[in-house]
Amino acid sequence: MSIRRVPALVLAAALLCCAGCGGGEPDSSVIRIGITVYKGDDTYLSNMTAAFQESADAYCRETGAKVSVTVTDAQESQATQNSQIDRFISLNYDVLCVNMVDRTDAGRVVDKARAADVPVLFFNREPVREDLTSWDKVYYVGSDTRESAELQAGIILDLWRTDPARLDRNGDGMLQYVMFEGETRHQDTIIRTEVPIQILKDAGIPLERLDGGQANWSRSQAAALAENYFKTYGDAIEVIFCNNDDMALGVADTVERLGLDFRNIVGIDGTPQGLEAVDGGKLLGTVVMDYAAHGDTLFRMSLALAGGGDVNNTAEIREDRSVRIPMSVHIRK
Repeated sequence: MSIRRVPALVLAAALLCCAGCGGGEPDSSVIRIGITVYKGDDTYLSNMTAAFQESADAYCRETGAKVSVTVTDAQESQATQNSQIDRFISLNYDVLCVNMVDRTDAGRVVDKARAADVPVLFFNREPVREDLTSWDKVYYVGSDTRESAELQAGIILDLWRTDPARLDRNGDGMLQYVMFEGETRHQDTIIRTEVPIQILKDAGIPLERLDGGQANWSRSQAAALAENYFKTYGDAIEVIFCNNDDMALGVADTVERLGLDFRNIVGIDGTPQGLEAVDGGKLLGTVVMDYAAHGDTLFRMSLALAGGGDVNNTAEIREDRSVRIPMSVHIRK
């Protein structure tokens, strides 16, 4: 079977095909799953889509079935992503897995998919409830954003209670912090920025915000921003909160480059790179979103939807048509 590629209008595309794909004409027995991500070089999403592919490969080996997976990169353009989705639909893909560039545009995606009767699984970037519940073949796979923020706050709160000197470096009884935020107006950014601080305030920890700004989930942007903060505030910085691991790693890169002794950096994601940095003493801790569980769940749900099976047998689906993957924390010992 020859798999048709998404054409040049997709700026970056990777075609991944598991066991059972060979040469010849298109085979109607092949399950075709189209995945579009908002940004192809996002570390968490790269790990998650790789886990999806691993699950697909394992399924093919075990069953002899044929599954092809096409992953496209919207490069942060909703217009590009809309074109990718249109192309998947025109090529009769069985399931769409969509990591929205702009979550407020999800309704348009649902309308297109419903018109073509193609199930949609949104992931990582959650549409509003109205869009999720507008059709019985629409679902969302992700983790609870508020819970991730609460777990990140818990890392700091537990350490403040057990060994406050590790955080209160100047001994003034107050925690001076800097906040590294994701994209402006993104709901995860808002929640991960506001909730951890509010939890710590409610727990009675005196806090002083020194500074903070958008690094847009980016390691390189965070590294540049961190250099400015360290040069401005120096040893006054006691904790750095980051909305994701890539930004936390960017801060750690700057710490290493400047030769600083600073490890009180917390992230969210639990990417392999983030976990390694925690174990290596570069980060204080991270919230583990379990990309492998996300990818596997997304694949199993895709398989059920493509084959007309009962998707409720693959995951615990909530009333709002969402699946929430459990999280944990990983802390430097």
